[in-house]
Amino acid sequence: MLEYKSQHLETRVAALETELAQMRQMLSVFVQKKTPWWLKVAGSFENDPTFDEANRLGQEWRKSAE
Repeated sequence: MLEYKSQHLETRVAALETELAQMRQMLSVFVQKKTPWWLKVAGSFENDPTFDEANRLGQEWRKSAE
């Protein structure tokens, strides 16, 4: 009787492990590592004269505040 219960339990655990693996695989489609917002905009102002001018003006203002 004990052996039967043990085999039954092992079968149930194996089925649960299989189902859990399937669920993890299904969820992995929805749960993806998000790219940090700053990586999406990093470099977007490269060679932008307006940004360069704003940078220059900011540096000028900081020097005048000293």
